[in-house]
Amino acid sequence: MEKSYDPRTIEPRWYETWEREGYFRPSGRGDPYCIMIPPPNVTGTLHMGHAFQDTIMDTLIRFQRMRGRNTLWQPGTDHAGIATQMVVERQLGEEGRGRHDLGREAFVERIWQWREQSGGTIQNQLRRMGASVDWSRERFTMDEGLSAAVRETFVRLYREGLIYRGERLVNWDPVLHTAVSDLEVESKEEQGHIWHMRYPLTDGSGHVTVATTRPETMLGDTAVAVHPDDERYQHLIGRDIRLPLVEREIPVIADEYVDPEFGSGCVKITPAHDFNDHQVGLRHDLEVINVLTPSAAINDNAPERYRGLDRYEARKRIVADLESRGLLEAVEEHTMTVPRGDRSGAAIEPYLTNQWFVDLTREEQPDGRAGGWNAITRPAIDAVANGDIRFIPGNWDRTYFNWLEDIQDWCISRQIWWGHRIPAWYDDEGNVYVGHDEAGTRNHYGLADDIPLTRDEDVLDTWFSSALWPFSTLGWPERTAELATFYPTSVLVTGFDIIFFWVARMIMMGLKFMGDVPFREVYIHGLVRDADGNKMSKSKGNVLDPIDIIDGIDLESLVEKRTSGLMQPHLAPKIEKQTRKHFPDGIAAHGTDALRFTFASLATTGRDVVFDMGRVEGYRNFCNKLWNAARYVLMNTEGEDTGLRGGEVRLSTADRWIISRLQRAETAVHEALAAYRLDMAAQAIYEFIWDEYCDWYLELSKPALQTGDEAARRGTRRTLVRVLEAVLRLAHPFMPFITEEIWQRVAPLAGAEGETVMHQPYPEPDPERDDPTAEAEIAWLQALILGVRRIRGEMNISPNKALPVLLANAADADRRRVERHRDYLTTLARLESIDYVERDQAPESAIALVGDMELLVPMAGLIDRDAELARLDKERGKLAKDLERVTAKLANENFVSKAPGEVVAKERERQQGLESALERLDEQYRRVERLAQ
Repeated sequence: MEKSYDPRTIEPRWYETWEREGYFRPSGRGDPYCIMIPPPNVTGTLHMGHAFQDTIMDTLIRFQRMRGRNTLWQPGTDHAGIATQMVVERQLGEEGRGRHDLGREAFVERIWQWREQSGGTIQNQLRRMGASVDWSRERFTMDEGLSAAVRETFVRLYREGLIYRGERLVNWDPVLHTAVSDLEVESKEEQGHIWHMRYPLTDGSGHVTVATTRPETMLGDTAVAVHPDDERYQHLIGRDIRLPLVEREIPVIADEYVDPEFGSGCVKITPAHDFNDHQVGLRHDLEVINVLTPSAAINDNAPERYRGLDRYEARKRIVADLESRGLLEAVEEHTMTVPRGDRSGAAIEPYLTNQWFVDLTREEQPDGRAGGWNAITRPAIDAVANGDIRFIPGNWDRTYFNWLEDIQDWCISRQIWWGHRIPAWYDDEGNVYVGHDEAGTRNHYGLADDIPLTRDEDVLDTWFSSALWPFSTLGWPERTAELATFYPTSVLVTGFDIIFFWVARMIMMGLKFMGDVPFREVYIHGLVRDADGNKMSKSKGNVLDPIDIIDGIDLESLVEKRTSGLMQPHLAPKIEKQTRKHFPDGIAAHGTDALRFTFASLATTGRDVVFDMGRVEGYRNFCNKLWNAARYVLMNTEGEDTGLRGGEVRLSTADRWIISRLQRAETAVHEALAAYRLDMAAQAIYEFIWDEYCDWYLELSKPALQTGDEAARRGTRRTLVRVLEAVLRLAHPFMPFITEEIWQRVAPLAGAEGETVMHQPYPEPDPERDDPTAEAEIAWLQALILGVRRIRGEMNISPNKALPVLLANAADADRRRVERHRDYLTTLARLESIDYVERDQAPESAIALVGDMELLVPMAGLIDRDAELARLDKERGKLAKDLERVTAKLANENFVSKAPGEVVAKERERQQGLESALERLDEQYRRVERLAQ
């Protein structure tokens, strides 16, 4: 093995080998285990959330593969309709052209060309992360197979009456000119105003005051509503109002939707431009008047004075006109939530337009009324309620139920060109015909070839094709062998933010078309946040690219990466300053294994992940530790007898102890992975490798290797390689590259055969190899050695100075253990002598307890009393100042009330630590002070 661990040479080489040899493909043996990758957008790059999620999935896949399961991790990408179209439109804009200059067919062809050129970014990054997906089965939501599945789904649902076309309010992006889903809307708090406007009664007897944050929508008002129990306005219900500026008469109605405590208690109702108002309009059969164009300008349904004006220009003119007529009562500043398109940044409008919908709400009840959930929604609720699908953590099922129980019909049409075009055609009279293609549609409806048909211009919502992902990727609607083997899949790994938009819809479609759930479990992970707990975003300048952490990046390249392409260019100087402050030397290369192990160590169920570069550095050191341990083992076993040739093998207490501890580590890892607690599994692996195998067992192995007889040396060599080989298999799902590299050298020495560690059996604990006696023996030995080391540290005694040790209150068992392990004690604790003494006859000593036995190190002659007192006094003063600062901060009410909770908690924890450290120093000071001068 190379002296230094270099992941940049190891990792790419092994991934190329794994992929070339087809090691990621299903074995065809064992029970099936399948995970579908949440398909990332083809426009995107791997971000920290992807890297975290992919680490979880790959760990589970590698674990189950090693357990002999027939594993499939299905890869693929999503066509990302709006995002991809915007990328290519931006390119055309740089050429001085738009999509309409090309026409639909040429524009779509241009997108396909772009996808061929840049579509491999995500795939290559997944490779760098070590993702063991079956690349031979990679799918794309616009490939022919998945497109056929989309058409089949649409046609079936339409012919069952579960897809319809109608005029409804939708989220409308006035820049992109399309309906968008809730997931594509970001609600942001912004400063605005509330305008209080007077609406005169038609009989001239007075007016009512209404308040709005969008005065321009008043042009479409068709009523004013009050609460039916509001005594102030009982006399107005049923009377008419003259709508200012429009001069249209509208009624005063009573509806429980109105909050009497908000504003004046009178609410303007605009059914065409507000979702709540639309429901009020349906209840009261109000006229629905749309006053906006697709670009959010005022249309011809408004008075001529405002037609053609942008909504914000119209707002200014309307407010001015109301004021000039004495109808503007007041204007007040107001913090409000503004929905904005996540792609365009434009304020989203509730907009009345013809769209295609999946019916998720209409169900005929026995008495003929409509209501409840239909044949798509009800089974999706039942599947989770009856335990066919389990959420992990379990509390997320409440989120799922809350959404489904208040669900609305799903708008599935988008007014863009990139995506699955809706398979519907219209004749000259507007009649609609749905089918897989035009010829099949004509045949189904008996339409002659001379009847002209025009295809629907819209495409389907990206989530429509994604909803079919668990079975369309396996070949549906064909009944393929893969579908029979891997559906239902085993677990879905995803974030909580798409439970509504993806998880629920996959469940709906899986039950509808496959008759079974798409997955048995849904593991919900948290968001990745920065070290201060903030959400990572480009505008904050705290985004980290996982590939930069893996391969490293210099400072100037990092600054350029973070500040280029910002939607808010004015933030660039701030982001550059932060980057130079936090990463003055850029980011060092840490390797994939260190990053993956960091993510695993943070993967608690459902909680957000606070990512700290310091942890990656720590796990890079962990990789070094494992590498150096392997070098030690190989230096002492390669070319030597490791017990494979026969001959006597005698195991020492230390050998038996590490084998027993391995069983406990294996048990802990199995239990943790069964509960999706990757953090606890990683902790068990880390503690065994670092603390027990490296820090203790390798040291305990040296006396046997150096002075033991051949049987003892053979036993220790065999234990060294077999435990290391087992722990490499144990850690492989978490750190695939370094474990493969080392395993290839260690496996022959341990008697293991095979081409790759990933196809070796995963370690299973063997209760018969538990050895409580050896564990108790080594625990006693560790306690004594650690006691000596603690005294060295507290008394500032050099680790190279051999110490005399006195043992008081030593039982016969302690004395026998001292004799059995005298070589270990003198070597590992660096002892000059071990003697026994009565406690009352012992000199002034530093003390440590080992069970009931006292371990004494006489201080006389070991330390310079005055120098040590001076050192302790200086250290006490430093700690006291730090404690004073922290205490003052926590006594500041402004800090405690305004600082984030986690920051305050850290300061309290620091205060407690300082108090404890100061107490220990005080005790040391008193002990040294008692020494004779």
